[in-house]
Amino acid sequence: MVESRERNNDLPGTAESYWIATSPETGFPPLDGDGRVNVTVIGGGIAGITTAFLLKKAGLTVALIDARRIVTGTTGYTTAKITSLHRLIYADLIDRLGSRQAQQYAGANQAGIETIASLVREYGIPCSFERKSAYTYAESAESRASVAAEADAARSLGLPAAFTEEVPLPGRTYGAVVVENQAQFHPRNYLLLLAGHLPGEGSYVFETTRAVGLEEQPGGVTVKTNRGSLSSDYAVLATHYPIYDRPGAYFARMHPSRSYALGLRLDEPFPDGTFINAKGSVHSWRSQPAGDHDLVIVTGAAHDSGTVTDTREHYRSLEAYARSVYPVRSVDYRWSAQDYITADRVPYIGRIAEGHDRVLVATGFGKWGMAAGTAAGMILTDLIRGRENPWAEVFDPSRFKEQPEFPDRVQKKLEAAGGTIRVDTGRFDREVAAIPPREGKVIEVDGQKVAVYRDNHGKVTTLDPTCMHMGCTVAWNNAEETWDCPCHGSRYDAGGKVIESPTVKDLAGKKVMRE
Repeated sequence: MVESRERNNDLPGTAESYWIATSPETGFPPLDGDGRVNVTVIGGGIAGITTAFLLKKAGLTVALIDARRIVTGTTGYTTAKITSLHRLIYADLIDRLGSRQAQQYAGANQAGIETIASLVREYGIPCSFERKSAYTYAESAESRASVAAEADAARSLGLPAAFTEEVPLPGRTYGAVVVENQAQFHPRNYLLLLAGHLPGEGSYVFETTRAVGLEEQPGGVTVKTNRGSLSSDYAVLATHYPIYDRPGAYFARMHPSRSYALGLRLDEPFPDGTFINAKGSVHSWRSQPAGDHDLVIVTGAAHDSGTVTDTREHYRSLEAYARSVYPVRSVDYRWSAQDYITADRVPYIGRIAEGHDRVLVATGFGKWGMAAGTAAGMILTDLIRGRENPWAEVFDPSRFKEQPEFPDRVQKKLEAAGGTIRVDTGRFDREVAAIPPREGKVIEVDGQKVAVYRDNHGKVTTLDPTCMHMGCTVAWNNAEETWDCPCHGSRYDAGGKVIESPTVKDLAGKKVMRE
């Protein structure tokens, strides 16, 4: 295969997730009118699909809804490592939370791995599921002690962990913590088969159905969508970031992080295992069977979402790093993903807040969503069925007692978004003319901000850059050609249409009147 580079921006590979490129498209219908089920699950990623699948298996009726197509959000852009080894976390958890809750975290992730393995066997899912040893390795003498401590901490919690001097990667390393019998898979092939078992017997999958609001009543929940309403006893928010976030003040307890991935072909075999460095800029490696060869996936170059305009540079730097480690024959794919990191690095899984027993949430997986997202489905299923769960305590979203309030000024700012401004023609036109084709920029004119996008044909779109979640100002992402919110990770396409929550509303149009 001849390596491809896009003419417009000289980036490596095809701008497509390998998982989405190599799996079938879905065609579930949208909701048409109103309906009722036992549980409405919002969000078609690994947490949402697993929760819906386990609930139906337990005899409940479910409706799984997704604003777009299932498994095309963050789960469709993962590295798809299924592991309980999350870089360096266990020594920290033991220090902050104690051994009992740290063991709950470890146990939940291990159970997630084994649940995936069991479902793959039971349903014969062809998803390239493979057992692999997972390594967190030290790249410097200074990080060796932390890696050794992590091995001790993980082993003390019952994980099959050890410290090893042998790290089968090129270049100098200083030892690693290795956890055996972890796994990897093709996430879309796995989840699409699970989702295929949902429709029927009073259960449904509704795609292209955006939840726009949620109302709690004493005996249940009503989820309002752009295509009708669903009434249910419980609702599960598995939208990556909860679209209904005020009860638990999630806007103050998580931050979004974007990272980048390349799918490579190498001129030498890739070692057996999955790998991530212990400290510093993250670099993560794994391989994936891809026909007559292995595709090697390298990820890294993370940054807070919406804080970097030249995101293309992150692909280039990641490629340069990969070529410094391995002889790269070609870069076949590139993609990026957005993840949410909680205040204490532990996901929020459970009731959305105290006093809100019928709305549950799974969010904040911090780039480790495959095992933890599966465990979330198990925890939420138990909570809905009124059963005790051995891991629920550590993930309880109510572990933070302070409740920041949603500021009144935010609502006023959202209500004022859009409208018309009058500008000096010469200045505005000069600013717009400096924007290259297929680029966007937030321009400030006479004290007012305008988000401007210029397409390949010179057509200009003007928008109010006020994010419709909590009023922050969006920033242009030139690699993905999107408007990204730096505060809570809402994302919009170049024309202002919502592509990622927490917002459920498009950017408001901004009409510019020239004087």
